[in-house]
Amino acid sequence: MKKETFAVEGMSCSSCAQTVEKTVQKLQGVKEATVNLATEKLTVQYNEKQLDEAAIREAVEKSGYTIATPQVQTTFAIEGMSCSSCAQTVEKTTQNLAGVESAVVNLATEKMTVVYQSSQITPQAIIDAVEAAGYEAKVFETSQKAANDTAEKKAEHLKDMWHRFIGSAIFTVPLLYLAMGDMIGLPIPAFINPMEQSVIFATTQLILTLPVLYFGRSFYLNGFKTLFKGHPNMDSLVALGTSAAFVYSLYQTVLVYQGDAHAAMGLYYESAAVILTLITLGKYFEAVSKGKTSEAIKKLMDLAPKTARVIRLGVEVELPIEQVKTGDIIVLRPGEKIPVDGIIVEGHSAVDESMLTGESLPVEKQVDDLVVGASINKTGSFKMKATKVGEDTTLAQIIQLVEEAQGSKAPIAQLADKVSGVFVPIVIGLALLSGLAWFFLGQESWVFALTITISVLVIACPCALGLATPTAIMVGTGKGAENGVLIKSGDALETTHKVQTIVFDKTGTITEGKPVVTDILAYAGKSHQEVLALAAAAEEGSEHPLAQAILEEAKKEKLALPTAVNFAAIPGHGIQVTIANELLFFGNQKLMTEQNIEISTEVAQAQKLASEGKTPMYLAYQGQLIGLIAVADTVKASSQKAIERLHQMGLEVAMITGDNHQTAQAIAKQVGIDRVLSEVLPEDKAKEVQKLQQEGKKVAMVGDGINDAPALAQADVGIAIGTGTDVAIESADIVLMRGDLNDVPTAIELSRATIKNIRENLFWAFAYNVLGIPVAMGVLHVFGGPLLNPMIAGAAMSFSSISVVLNALRLKRFKVKH
Repeated sequence: MKKETFAVEGMSCSSCAQTVEKTVQKLQGVKEATVNLATEKLTVQYNEKQLDEAAIREAVEKSGYTIATPQVQTTFAIEGMSCSSCAQTVEKTTQNLAGVESAVVNLATEKMTVVYQSSQITPQAIIDAVEAAGYEAKVFETSQKAANDTAEKKAEHLKDMWHRFIGSAIFTVPLLYLAMGDMIGLPIPAFINPMEQSVIFATTQLILTLPVLYFGRSFYLNGFKTLFKGHPNMDSLVALGTSAAFVYSLYQTVLVYQGDAHAAMGLYYESAAVILTLITLGKYFEAVSKGKTSEAIKKLMDLAPKTARVIRLGVEVELPIEQVKTGDIIVLRPGEKIPVDGIIVEGHSAVDESMLTGESLPVEKQVDDLVVGASINKTGSFKMKATKVGEDTTLAQIIQLVEEAQGSKAPIAQLADKVSGVFVPIVIGLALLSGLAWFFLGQESWVFALTITISVLVIACPCALGLATPTAIMVGTGKGAENGVLIKSGDALETTHKVQTIVFDKTGTITEGKPVVTDILAYAGKSHQEVLALAAAAEEGSEHPLAQAILEEAKKEKLALPTAVNFAAIPGHGIQVTIANELLFFGNQKLMTEQNIEISTEVAQAQKLASEGKTPMYLAYQGQLIGLIAVADTVKASSQKAIERLHQMGLEVAMITGDNHQTAQAIAKQVGIDRVLSEVLPEDKAKEVQKLQQEGKKVAMVGDGINDAPALAQADVGIAIGTGTDVAIESADIVLMRGDLNDVPTAIELSRATIKNIRENLFWAFAYNVLGIPVAMGVLHVFGGPLLNPMIAGAAMSFSSISVVLNALRLKRFKVKH
């Protein structure tokens, strides 16, 4: 039997729910069908041999309602892309498929993320469509094995590129010497002198060129394939340019064979060979540089151990990490990495969780404590029960978050995308137009016109445009991950640099979220310890957070507590107990007034404590006041410094809290908050964020609790403290794994640095093409300036892509300020 839950659309009342329920229950193979109108969900238990999802869907639709098709997100690895034009082709091809909601291709990671309706289209159909467009696709796997396979394939590709370059260079260097040596006064052997032995001269050049064409065959295979499919790319430009040079030279060689010795001076073999060799070298350097941009993912993956010692059938066996199942008992010894997430069931130890939290001190762990995969067991041995394995572990989810962020696009990339989409066809048009214009209007030879055409085709490279944004995002998000700042998308990365106001939740974000005793004032000849011991004895057994703070303080001071009996809670006032046959009252001012306890001289001290954001509690014993104890949720050590840094960055800082105005103002004064939003109910936090947005401000919200989730989602940028709840983390755009507020300004600084880098990249990519193409078209030559040699054009094209990637790699030098 299979149990499935479906989302049903179109139901408006219980009668609708009844109709859907009865319709499905009548289907053969259905054991049980229940509809929940409130959640609009249909749960069906059925025999999968007699019935399938499609039949259930059809039955519901016939009854007048529809089952919402769940959207599926799948990442595909794409092979065969050489420039942003390729990425645009793959993206558009996939977006045009029925059932596809969105498709985003990242040229730097060579991945495509597709959101689609699973009932309308399958991953195989997407793969087939990509292949029909001239590229290869396969579903991307995030396992360690798949990562190793990908790394091996990339290493193999790098090696192949290098061998292709060396092979090309071996034949290109003598070819270049042969073709250009005479022009620059270098000696040419008499037996291949172009004037005396033109046939040998031309034949030698042809023989030297053919291996280079073979080594660069991928440019032709990919370039002409995409050209004929109507989606020309950068390879198409290279293929057209070098083919034109080669075919023209071949024609000149035929003339030489026919006896025209002068035709030997019009050979362009060296241009085709040098262009292919330089572009192959450029592609090699580009691949090396792109490899460096994804180092953050590699570092994260390397954190996970490869094996685990598991108890199976009472025997301890070492298994590959992939074979560990939920519920397995795993044995850990000192110095070993914890393989998966789990709970300690036996033993204790200190665990180094710095890889996750950034906290350098090991954390003491006992039975029932949670331990996280990839953290290091430092001192003791213990047994743990696996609770999360494979893709569910904390480390796997962090890797997935970083990969998704690296694969996403920032809105700033849209301009580059639009340009890339039409770039190659425009360049081909400009190349032909400029060649024809020089031939017909410039009264130049067709050799000159051909040189112009080849230069334009070769210098125009949309690679730089395509790499400008994704490389910077990859390095930026990777750098963030290294420093415990998980940025979930390119969109979040871009929006963060525009933020004007940061709103902090108070409890658990600015403060520790756990009350502690801050002040103990003793009266009537009592000592500090006596007051604390009596208060703790009164509160023993109470679950109230303030009571827990007092008990914790007494425990810390190792005090012996007297026995308290007849505990009675007085709602809204405090508590009453009996100790050594004497009444003890512990609570607020109202309680003291009701019991006629004299507190007139101590009220001022209590009010002073309250003005500092603390909660003062009066302790009366044997009919008189013997002490004042103040409890407060203390400010985190990092709060003041973080807020100071945000002010230095020119940002407004607000605090949102349910506390009364006086307490909120006290905390705000302590840490330097500009704006206080106090007495806000949990459900109204999102409305307060909305009000700030209505003032025309870009707002970031920082929180850690379930009640912060709506506000995190409402804000332009939601920043969750990673030590908080899963719901808050899910709702946020940025997750601070360390729980250190100093990471908030770090996230903003990183966003600013990344966006600055993207702008620089886009400027250079556009500037290169805006200046390079007119020069290649011969604009300078019109005014008596130089003409661009196709070989220099090829070198410049390669340099444009490398320069953009190298500029993105400068982000690796980003320093975290604390």
